[in-house]
Amino acid sequence: MAEKGPITSPLAEAERDITAKSLQATLVDLVDLHLVAKQAHWNVVGGDFRSVHLQLDELVSNAREFADSVAERAATIGVPPDARAGTVAESSGVPEFDSGWRQDHEVIAAIVEILGKLIRRLRARIDETDKTDLVTQDLLISVAAKLEEAHWMWQAKLSGS
Repeated sequence: MAEKGPITSPLAEAERDITAKSLQATLVDLVDLHLVAKQAHWNVVGGDFRSVHLQLDELVSNAREFADSVAERAATIGVPPDARAGTVAESSGVPEFDSGWRQDHEVIAAIVEILGKLIRRLRARIDETDKTDLVTQDLLISVAAKLEEAHWMWQAKLSGS
C-alpha cells in the first residue's frame, strides 16, 4: 500500500497503489540509467570516443528529465517518490555496468542492452497502468517512445562497429 500523507489522490486506493508501484519502479530504473550513462561517459575510450561521449551526455540529460517527470507524477497522486541511493541500488532493473575504462564499442553494446531491458520493463508497466491511471500510462508511453528512439540510435551506432 502506498504511504498516506498530506497530498491526496484523485485515484482510488487500489488504483493508486498499482500506479505507485509502476512509477516507483520506473523512477529507480531511470535514476540508475542516468548513473550508468554518466559512468560510461567518464570512462569511454576509443576511436569513436567523442561521438559516444556526447551521445551519453544526451542520454544522461534525458534520463534525468524523465525521472523528474515520473517522480512528480508520483507526488501528484499522493505518493512520495524514493530515489535514494540505497533504494536505487536495491531495486533497479538496469543491468550492471562494469567500472574502469571501456572501449567505445563495448560501451555502445552495453547501452543497447541496458536500454532494451529498460524498455521491456517499461512496456510491462504501461500495460499495468492501462486500467489504473491513463494519465500515468500516457507519461510512461512518452518516456518509452523517447527511450526506444535512443535505443534505435545506439543500435545504429553499433552496426557501424
